[in-house]
Amino acid sequence: MHLIFTNMNESRSSLKKAFKTIIKPRIHLVFTGLGLIVISKGASFVAPLAMRTFVDDLIPNKDLQGIKTLVMVVLIALILQATTSFLLTRLVSVAAQYLITELRIQVQQKLLSLPVRFFENTQTGALVSRVMKDVEGVKSLIGTGLVQLIGGLFTAVVAFVFLIRLSLPMTLFSLAPLALFALIAFKAFTTVRPVFRERGKIEAEVKGRLNETFSGIRMIKGFSAESREKSRFEKGATTLFENIKKSMIYMALISSGSILLAGVATTLVTGLGGYYIIEGSLSLGEFLQFTFLLGLLISPIFQLTSVGTEITDALAGLDRTEELFEKISEFEKHKGAELIGGFHSLAFDKVCFSYNEGRKVLNNISFELLAGKTIALVGSSGAGKSTLANIAARFLEPDSGHLIINGQPANEIDLASYRKQLGVVLQDDFLFDGTIRENVLYGNPECSEEELASALDAAYVSEFVGSLEKGIETVIGERGIKLSGGQRQRLAIARALVANPRLLILDEATSNLDAESEYYIQLGLENLTRNRATLVIAHRLSTIQNADIIIVLEKGEIVESGTHKELFEKQGRYHSLYTRQARI
Repeated sequence: MHLIFTNMNESRSSLKKAFKTIIKPRIHLVFTGLGLIVISKGASFVAPLAMRTFVDDLIPNKDLQGIKTLVMVVLIALILQATTSFLLTRLVSVAAQYLITELRIQVQQKLLSLPVRFFENTQTGALVSRVMKDVEGVKSLIGTGLVQLIGGLFTAVVAFVFLIRLSLPMTLFSLAPLALFALIAFKAFTTVRPVFRERGKIEAEVKGRLNETFSGIRMIKGFSAESREKSRFEKGATTLFENIKKSMIYMALISSGSILLAGVATTLVTGLGGYYIIEGSLSLGEFLQFTFLLGLLISPIFQLTSVGTEITDALAGLDRTEELFEKISEFEKHKGAELIGGFHSLAFDKVCFSYNEGRKVLNNISFELLAGKTIALVGSSGAGKSTLANIAARFLEPDSGHLIINGQPANEIDLASYRKQLGVVLQDDFLFDGTIRENVLYGNPECSEEELASALDAAYVSEFVGSLEKGIETVIGERGIKLSGGQRQRLAIARALVANPRLLILDEATSNLDAESEYYIQLGLENLTRNRATLVIAHRLSTIQNADIIIVLEKGEIVESGTHKELFEKQGRYHSLYTRQARI
């Protein structure tokens, strides 16, 4: 019982929110749809009401002209029904699809505004499901679904009035099983709604894993892991099946109940009607009219099965969408912050960070990067170098301590304006399925051809582009799969350089390059980092000997800092890393 009332309260709350945010702003469309459905349903009463006249008056009196007139009236009513049905689809359903498109755009924009950490904890397939599937249910709220349901209720009410006027006892007989069905349907729908909500989550997880499977197909085949992936997908698909089965059972209960109880109502009416006809208190025409009208009363009950399911599913999807919109975007956190038009300095002041509570990845980090200077971060794997770079790019927020930009706390600086100063090349950089030109110009679509050519040369992209049949217009495939690892990394570097950043963050930017490519890129980077602040995470220590400051990280803490010469002569941790790498 508690569950029923809880679901009732949730349903009311969701319906109120849906009305306020979706239906109310488009109430004119709903009223238009209701107007059309009223005309359509009104026309549907012409044939049943004409039946009595046809059987009791026209046929006994052999009134051929009356029959012709009646047939014409019924045909006109049918044409009116068909026309209003078309208009209903044309106006309301198309508007609902347009709204779905709008919502998809809004959801995608909301997702793009969320912090990087949100994406690290959410599967890609789940995010795609949020954008594409969860908003689909809107068509049931503003499209023909809700309108048809309301139209069906209108038909039922009008039919009920006519039925009472024809025969009160027969009407009460027919309503008894229908009232029982209404109770069963209400219980089923309040119980099944959480099932639909859970289905959305399960589908998102299954799609997410499927997306990862196809993206990592080379890894899967390389480790002969096809059977493991099959088992994982099979488990998810089975869980989804169990959820669908549960909802299907409830829906089958409603559907079967509607068939049974509608049949019981019809049977009772037939028996009682036959008795009244024999008794002489009901004519054959009145009985046939009653039967037709009873059909109009019962038909919304069958609609309730399908439309009710759609609306329940829609509310569950909109619940998930609402949860997303309630999340605070990274731009909202810094709303009203100061815009910056340039870059002077970036400082870490006792910064601490952890991915999991109680385990610090960075601890008490303090240093300052000035315009035109280069700071290199070195250390063993897991020392916290990439995390530090992500904080510098403001992809992550410190747990404690402060990030200081141009002498001001980072949270007082507008995030978008700060990122316009950035050029970022990450360890595992991403390329889009497009041409080389499109990928390089991604950071600055307004870049001139001269600047583009300069960046391609500086990043040593020109060396391999010339050997491609379509040159810079070559399509590189998803994640740049048609290029080698070194070529992809050089393309990412060129993209950052085209953006003409004031602060350049290079996270293992030369790690995937052969010795020759690395040599030429280093020459280009020396020119391009001049007059720019550069934060470099270096795997090959030979590439950062000219850095103004080298910071050595171990277990999230700074253990040494200084120039290459100072640190090498100190013969500490840096000396150990450098000499070990040189031997390798």
